[in-house]
Amino acid sequence: MDPSKLSRRDLLAALLSAPVAAAACKKSPPPLPPGELAFPSEKLGHRVRDGAKVEVPSDAWADAGVVIVGAGVAGLSAAWRLARAGVTDVAILELDTAPGGTAKSGKTALSAYPWGAHYITRPMGENRALVTMLREAGIVTGLDAAGQPVVGEETLCRDPQERVFQGGEWHAGIYLRDGASAEDLAQLAAFRAEIDRLVALRDAKGRRAFAIPVATSSDDAELVALDRVTLGEWLDQKGWHSPRLRWLCDYACRDDYGTHATETSAWAGIFYWAARTRAPGRDTEPVLTWPEGNGRLVAHLYERTRERVRLGEAAIEIVPDDAGVRVVTIDAAGRARGLRAKQVVFAAPQFIARAAIRPFRDAPPPHVAAFEYAPWMVANLSLSSRPKDKGFAFAWDNVLYDSPSLGYVSATHQLYRDHGPNVITYYRALADADATGARRHLLAAGRDEWADVALADLETAHPEIRALTTRLDVVRWGHAMVRPKPGMIFGGARKAAQQPYRGIHFACTDLSGVALFEEAFFHGLRAAEEVLAARGIASESML
Repeated sequence: MDPSKLSRRDLLAALLSAPVAAAACKKSPPPLPPGELAFPSEKLGHRVRDGAKVEVPSDAWADAGVVIVGAGVAGLSAAWRLARAGVTDVAILELDTAPGGTAKSGKTALSAYPWGAHYITRPMGENRALVTMLREAGIVTGLDAAGQPVVGEETLCRDPQERVFQGGEWHAGIYLRDGASAEDLAQLAAFRAEIDRLVALRDAKGRRAFAIPVATSSDDAELVALDRVTLGEWLDQKGWHSPRLRWLCDYACRDDYGTHATETSAWAGIFYWAARTRAPGRDTEPVLTWPEGNGRLVAHLYERTRERVRLGEAAIEIVPDDAGVRVVTIDAAGRARGLRAKQVVFAAPQFIARAAIRPFRDAPPPHVAAFEYAPWMVANLSLSSRPKDKGFAFAWDNVLYDSPSLGYVSATHQLYRDHGPNVITYYRALADADATGARRHLLAAGRDEWADVALADLETAHPEIRALTTRLDVVRWGHAMVRPKPGMIFGGARKAAQQPYRGIHFACTDLSGVALFEEAFFHGLRAAEEVLAARGIASESML
């Protein structure tokens, strides 16, 4: 399927559920609101992917102690850690025009808004490094008597947090309780009891079965076995076939991993709940969010490293040699420069490592092929006023039950603006089993096609959405997040990918097998600790 060659009817049928597509095609839509394709960096990124050759003029070389490739969360976290240890001879390369990767944010006169990742959960006290950073950012205000972090009230997601649209009206929460049968509720209770059992589980080393960061989780045999089957297969083994429970599990996998429950490692699926729950019988830890989503955290890290970040400049070739590591860069205008580094922190995904690191390009390590990435489309809609609702009240997270999308979050929810203009962020993971084909579909459809898809989908819950939308911008994330398919967590590829290679240290959330801010932060720190050790710099570990 090539969306650029499809009629509107066929495009909507391919990218939305059949009833939604049919309803949208019964009438001619009004003109689309203005907007643009944000962060269109694919051209420069594809030059890196394709291994383009460039020549660096002899006078365009400079020396650097550490070059960090990528100013996403992992790269900024590595720079933050090095700065705390007094290392300042650092250059950070970022091919986009803004830092943050999929945690970028934007802003209108009304409100900031996210372009991707939009929350974290309150960390547990054992995650000392993250708690330290959040205290520095003014988000964690102290520790309670049990050593657990206390956060400011303005940071906690305000009520109502979430709702789901089904059957023509909104319902409270994510699990659809209205109309649930006794068997549905019994299976939900059994599922929660099993999650509680795993939350309570500790191995012989005292490790939690599921923990954030993933590196601190147990690797006992019972848990490793969960990575050999899909979440769908695990539910089958338990005899849990309730459509509502199955939908909830599939939603969780699409939400965090960009893939369906039938394709997701059961370990990763259970991690979604168990790693965020402090003790049996408790809810998951509360959500921390901001109008700009995780852009709030990116801004804090960026402020401490801003003078070392080179935006719009991609590392196109990385060559380790006896003297260190040579890094060839190129900008959007095609200008080439070079850096002679002592160490490199490669804070980008493994598929880029294969293209940019010359020895990997010539002979790709086997572990690289194990990493698969989910494509996403995200749209930000500026609304002249809040849509009318039927049923449960407007919430921060607004999920569409009968849709392939995740629905939307409200940027102004944390601002206590419950009336008038708003900005909403619509999320759509292309969760097809064939990630390469899904990526082609994502990139073949432009701003207008994706804007029409988003509006047609949202019309099911808000019939007046087109008339209310004054602007609609779209971003296409070709490789938004790593997909934790069976074998990704304990199959060995992650461990192999984390090993330093001739002065190159690796840091990216894909090295955890799950794409979370907390995991990117951990790997940035881990790589920075490796650099400090290699340089013989004494600094107490933060891990």
